Amino acid sequence: MIKLGAHQSIAGGYSEALKRVNNIGGNCLQIFSSSPRGWNFAKTDQAEVKKFLSLKSKLSIAPIYFHSSYLVNLADESRIGHLSKISLIAEMSLAPLFQIKGSIVHLGSYKDQKTKSKYKQLISNIKDILEKTPKESFFIIENAGNRKIGQTLEEISQLVKDINNERVRICLDTCHLFSNGYRFDKGSELTSFLDKLDKLNLLDKLEIWHVNDSRDPFNSGHDRHDNIGQGLIGINEFKTLLNHKKTKDYPFIIETPGFKDEGPDKKNLDILKSIVEV
Repeated sequence: MIKLGAHQSIAGGYSEALKRVNNIGGNCLQIFSSSPRGWNFAKTDQAEVKKFLSLKSKLSIAPIYFHSSYLVNLADESRIGHLSKISLIAEMSLAPLFQIKGSIVHLGSYKDQKTKSKYKQLISNIKDILEKTPKESFFIIENAGNRKIGQTLEEISQLVKDINNERVRICLDTCHLFSNGYRFDKGSELTSFLDKLDKLNLLDKLEIWHVNDSRDPFNSGHDRHDNIGQGLIGINEFKTLLNHKKTKDYPFIIETPGFKDEGPDKKNLDILKSIVEV
C-alpha cells in the first residue's frame, strides 16, 4: 500500500494530529513537536505518550516524523544557533517515545555569505545534536529553496560526508527541487535523477518525499508551495514519482496550502491517490 500523508496541526495534543490525518485519508504523518514560531522546547508526559501510541496503532498511521521549527538556523554563530541546537535535542530525544522516526530539518542560512566559520559551526551543531540524542532518532536534512542551505544535491552530499553519521537522512521536496532546476516529467528523467543521487551517495540516505506543487516557475529560486495540479510543476511529475519502481515505496507527505486555504487536505490526497497505478 502506498504511504500518503500530510503535515497536520497538533492543536489539542499530538493525538489530535493522528485523527486529522486519518480523517483526510492519510496513513502517514508529519507534525511539529511544539509551536514552530517560538522557542517552545518539546516536552510531554506519560499519559500523552500512551494515548498517542494506542491511537497510532488503532489507525495504522506510520511512519511519523517531526518537522523542526521555522526558526532553526544551525549555521548561526550566536544565540539563534544555540537555541536551534537545544530545540532539536529536545525534539529528537522525544521522538522514540512516540515511535516517531526523527526530525526533518531546514538547516537555515548563512545570511549574507557563507564563511568557513559558519560552515564549521553548522557541522559542529549537527554533530552535537546527534551525540546528545537517542540512536533511533534520525536527523533528516530537507533540500532547501530560496537561498537557504542545501539547495543543490552536491551541497547536501558534502554536508552528509562532513557530518559522517549513519543517522543522517534526506527529505526531498518536489517544490524545492523544481525551484532549483530539478524536474522529472518522465520516468527516464527520474531514473537519471536517482542515478545522480546514487553517485553522490545520497540514494541510500533518502528517507521521505514532500509532495508539493509550486507557485513559482521552474528554476526560479523561489519555493512557495501550491496545491497538487494548481501549480506549475504539472501532474505528470507527481504521477512519475508515485509510480516509479524506485520511489513508489517511500512515504509521501503533502504540505500544500489546501483548496480552502486551511492546510493540507483530503482533496490534495485524493488527487494523488487518483494517479497511483495499481
